[in-house]
Amino acid sequence: MSKPPLRVAVTGAAGQIGYSLLFRIANGDLLGPDQPVILHLIDLEPALGAARGVVMELEDCAFPLLAGTVVAADLEVGFGDVDVALLVGAKPRGPGMERADLLKDNGKIFIGQGDAIDRYAREDVKVCVVGNPCNTNCLIAASRAKRTNAANYTAMTRLDQNRAMAQLAARTGKPVSSVKDLAIWGNHSPTMYPNWFEATIEGQPVAEVVQDDAWLEGPFMSRVQKRGAEIIDARGKSSAASAASAAIDHIHSWATGKMTGAYVSMAVPSKGEYGVPAGLIFSYPIRITAPWTYEIVEGQELNAFSQAAIAKTTAELVAERDAVAEML
Repeated sequence: MSKPPLRVAVTGAAGQIGYSLLFRIANGDLLGPDQPVILHLIDLEPALGAARGVVMELEDCAFPLLAGTVVAADLEVGFGDVDVALLVGAKPRGPGMERADLLKDNGKIFIGQGDAIDRYAREDVKVCVVGNPCNTNCLIAASRAKRTNAANYTAMTRLDQNRAMAQLAARTGKPVSSVKDLAIWGNHSPTMYPNWFEATIEGQPVAEVVQDDAWLEGPFMSRVQKRGAEIIDARGKSSAASAASAAIDHIHSWATGKMTGAYVSMAVPSKGEYGVPAGLIFSYPIRITAPWTYEIVEGQELNAFSQAAIAKTTAELVAERDAVAEML
């Protein structure tokens, strides 16, 4: 007997990231090749025509695992009984807009979505916030959780991990699959910290394989932090396919326990680990101990460089939290 379908909601479903996500979810890449899904495409009213066009394409692909679709602007319908929610839609930062203003504008969106998820989704719903600034957007949505579990509200830093792994593979001429345990710490922003000190390439410490500390501490770290801007400069648009792929990776690892090494990167609610203030949505090395069950990897000995980098990204997240304090 086949499994009962799970309901997966995607906000901003008619956008570029949503378009890149939906076909892979329907193909089984998100939850596995034997898990039927019902897709909930959520977007603003003016975008619903485009979302219905995406549904037509999904139907025309004849995915065996696609058990149904819902298209909605109404959040009660959109989040009704969903098991997984990918919060992709967010207001982009416009010319001259201060980060604090962006946080507040998005805060209104994520208050509404957080309330709707808590009211209408499954009690054990799993949430991944993709829309930026994703850590603090997630913090706002999770602050609305009363019936649902705030620990299941996460933000995506897997894209940053994937970028860092790819940069190391390119530098050393090794396959990406040989890079293990490279975790992103902190905020999904230019302050994020790709901690290569704990990572390995073909089982050897990264620094020993690369043999260029100046490159690791300078161009490598800077490029990972600013890769999104580099892509915008090159193609005139923000990352879409790579962001969607990372969101797939984020949920797939969480749902199945399949990881690139002993742990992966996820931004989750801090309980004070490594001195990070409790309550921040902070990216840590995360171990999936069972399907849909994660734990923060503790006990890592952080050197002075790592401590300084983590302090910088923590300070930024504290400032973001303070900027939206009235929304929490």
